[in-house]
Amino acid sequence: MKNITAEGTKFAEMDKKEFLNKITETIIGVAINIHRELGPGLLESAYEVCLVYALAKSGLKIEQQKALPIVYHGIKLDCGYRLDLVVENEVIVEIKSVEKILPIHKAQLMTYLKLSGYKVGLLINFNVEILKNGIRRVVNNF
Repeated sequence: MKNITAEGTKFAEMDKKEFLNKITETIIGVAINIHRELGPGLLESAYEVCLVYALAKSGLKIEQQKALPIVYHGIKLDCGYRLDLVVENEVIVEIKSVEKILPIHKAQLMTYLKLSGYKVGLLINFNVEILKNGIRRVVNNF
């Protein structure tokens, strides 16, 4: 595992599980700070831009709107699916600004994890009073 810098702290060699936990912990902390400052009610795109800026500033590698092709019968088909964020090439972040997280939102993230091969995803709904109530961590054990 490579060294990364997040929130001014150097992460040394660590196992994959610990590494993923540190990444998700950092993402959640940054998202909470953004939510505290901006509050609920903005468009998803506003929160996405702020997350990209703040996560990059903390030293993490971010991919925004990463294409997600579907492989069907061995053929890659570009259907226009995009992952909101991929952090450190390990964690998908799916951003929402909805009244409440529905089962379909979690199913969507689970499918994205399956199709992409990533193991961990965060579903973050910024349209809540307290952000911790709008965060779901999803792990795909396929």
